[in-house]
Amino acid sequence: MILLAELKQVKGIGPKSLQLLNKIGINTIDDLVTHYPFRYEILERGDLSECEDEARIVIDGKVESVPILMRFKAGLNKMSFRLVTNSGVVGVSIFNRAFLKSQLMVGTSVTVIGKYDKIKNVITCSEIKMGGLTGTVRIDPIYHATSGLTNKNISTYINMALLEFGRDIEDNIPDEYLSKYNFLNKKTSLNIVHNPSTMDKLNEARTRLKYEELFTFMFKINYLKYQNKKEKNGLVRVIDRDKLNKVISKFPYELTGDQKKAIEDICNDLESPSRMNRLLQGDVGTGKTIVSFIAMIANYYSGYQSALMAPTEILAQQHYDNLVELLKGLDIKVSLLTGSTSKKDKILIYKGLSEGSINMVVGTHALIQDDVNYNNLGLVITDEQHRFGVNQRANLQNKGVRPDVLYMSATPIPRTYALTIYGDMDVSIIKEKPKGRAPIVTTLKRRDELKDVLQVMYDELKLGHQIYVISPLIEDSEESGDISSVLTLKEQMKLAFKDKYKADIIHGKMTSLAKDNIMNQFRNGEVQILISTTVIEVGVDNPNASVIVIFDADRFGLSTLHQLRGRVGRGSIKSRCILISDSDADRLRVMEKVDDGFVISEEDFKLRGHGDLFGTKQSGDMTFKIASLKEDYKILLQAKKDSELYLKNSSNDNSSLKIKLISQITNA
Repeated sequence: MILLAELKQVKGIGPKSLQLLNKIGINTIDDLVTHYPFRYEILERGDLSECEDEARIVIDGKVESVPILMRFKAGLNKMSFRLVTNSGVVGVSIFNRAFLKSQLMVGTSVTVIGKYDKIKNVITCSEIKMGGLTGTVRIDPIYHATSGLTNKNISTYINMALLEFGRDIEDNIPDEYLSKYNFLNKKTSLNIVHNPSTMDKLNEARTRLKYEELFTFMFKINYLKYQNKKEKNGLVRVIDRDKLNKVISKFPYELTGDQKKAIEDICNDLESPSRMNRLLQGDVGTGKTIVSFIAMIANYYSGYQSALMAPTEILAQQHYDNLVELLKGLDIKVSLLTGSTSKKDKILIYKGLSEGSINMVVGTHALIQDDVNYNNLGLVITDEQHRFGVNQRANLQNKGVRPDVLYMSATPIPRTYALTIYGDMDVSIIKEKPKGRAPIVTTLKRRDELKDVLQVMYDELKLGHQIYVISPLIEDSEESGDISSVLTLKEQMKLAFKDKYKADIIHGKMTSLAKDNIMNQFRNGEVQILISTTVIEVGVDNPNASVIVIFDADRFGLSTLHQLRGRVGRGSIKSRCILISDSDADRLRVMEKVDDGFVISEEDFKLRGHGDLFGTKQSGDMTFKIASLKEDYKILLQAKKDSELYLKNSSNDNSSLKIKLISQITNA
C-alpha cells in the first residue's frame, strides 16, 4: 500500500486538478494508483481490404495530399487529406485537430485510428499518431474521467505518482503466496496495468492485483467470523428440548427436513457460549418464518425475550398475527410495535419490555427507537435483512446484552455472493417446500395473446380467487414507450371486468398508511385485483391469490420475477404465473422450466451480474476496484482458502502483514 500522502504532493497536480480528482473519488495517492482502467483500447494494424464497413481500423500510411481545413461555427473544424497505405489510398477526416495541419506535410508517416466507411472509402479519425506506432500492437488504458479531466491527464498523474512514490508501495499478499503463485510484486503489477506492453503481461498483472484485493477482503470476512467463534461472549442458556418438541408436535403440519435441520442449528447456536450470527435463507414458500418462530419459543424456554424486526408494517402485522395463532394455549405474551401503534399502547409496550412481562415483540424499525428498552433480550431476528441499513440492524442488536442474532432472507443468492456478503455468518438454507403446496405453473405470453390471459383471470375470479397484476412503471411518460404502467393497467382492468370485480393499485410513491390499507383490503377479499409495482415482492401471504400476471416481464431480473411469483401458491390452490413480453423470450423461458430460486439466482447472476439481488441499503463493501465476483470466482475461492489458512496459522501472528491487516479491520 502507498502511504496516504496528499495528492498535491504529486508533480503536476494543482488546485483545479485536485478538485476534479476528488470529484471522481480520488483523494489519496493510493486512490490514484489504484484508479484502474475500466477498459483497454487495442491498437493493432489492419488492412483496408479486410476491413468491414463501419469497423474500427488502425492503419499506417503516408500523407499524400496537403490537408484541407474547413471551419464551422462554434469553434468546430474539420481537416481532410489523402493517405497512401499498403492496401491502397484512403480519405482521412478528423475533427477539431487544426493544430496538426502544420505537422501533416506530404510524405509524413502517420498511423490513423478511426472508423472506416467502406462505401465512401473514408476513415473518420479519433486520433492520428505522428511517426506511426512502435511495435505491432499498442494497448491504451481508458479511465473513468470527468469534464475538465482527460484520459491523458489521469494517465500522466498516475505515472508520475508511481515514479515519485513507487518505493512506498507494499505488498498485501503473504510472501508464501507470492512465491507459491509466482506473483509479480505490486509495484511492477501497477506499472504494467497502467502501461501494458502485451496482453499476456497485462493479464498476469491483473490476476495478481485481483488476488490481493480478494485476499484482503476474505481475510476481513474470515477474521470477523473467527473472532465471533473464538470469543465466548454469548448468552449462556439451556434449551428445554422436550418442551420445545412438545409444542412443535401440536402444529397442524409436519416440518420439512430442511426446517428441522435449521432448528437444530439455531438451538445449538443458542446453547453455545459464542454469540449466534446466523443467516436463515429460505426460498419463497419454504416456511422460513415458522423456523424463526420456533427459535423465539426456544429462546423463551431458556428465559429470554425475543424481538423480530420486519421491513414493513403490514409484514410485521402478518408475523404478529401468525405468531399469536401459533402460540394459542401457551402462556407467552406477544406484542406488536410499529409506527402506527397508538401512543397509549406504546407506553404500555415500553413498560412491558423493560419489566420483562412481554416475552416477544414483533415490529418495524420502531423496535430500535431510544424509548425502547428490554429487560433481558436474548434473541434478535431481522426479516428480509437486506432491506435494512447496517445501522438499523446494529441498533437492534445493541439493545440487549449481546443477544444472539438471526437474519432471515427469502432472496436466494449465488454462492459467489454468499461467500462475500454472508461470509462472516453461519448459514442455514431451506429449499424443501412444505407438503400440500400446489406447484406454480409459469407460462410466457405475447401481448397479442392478452385476450387469453384475461380469460384465465376471469375464470379464476369466478371461482372466488384473487389476482396480482404487476407493472415496472407507476405512470406513463414520454420515455416509457409501450410499457404498461400501473395507472394504465388499472383503467384496462376496469374496462375488462367492469364493476363486477374491484381493482385497485399500490406503488412505492404511496404513503405507508395508504399501502397498508389497500393490502389489508386485498387480504380481506374486498379488492379482487391488486395492480402493483414490485413493492409486493416482499409482502403478505394471501392464500386466496391464485394468479399473478407480470406485464413487460423482460424489464425484470429473473430473481425479482421469482420473488414476485412467490406471492401466489401460498396455499393448496392451483396457482399460475403469467409473464407477458414480446422480447427476451429465451431468458424468460427459464422461469417456465425452473422453480428453484437458487438455480434461478445463478442464471440471473450469469446474465445480469448481481443487479437487483439486493436492496440499496445492503451492507458490506462490495465495490471492488479491479476484481469482479462474476468473472473471478476461481480467484475468490482460492483467496478465501488461503486467507483462512493464513489467519489460523499461529506462526504468522507476529508478522507485520498480519498485524497490519487486523489493525485495518479493528480501526475501521
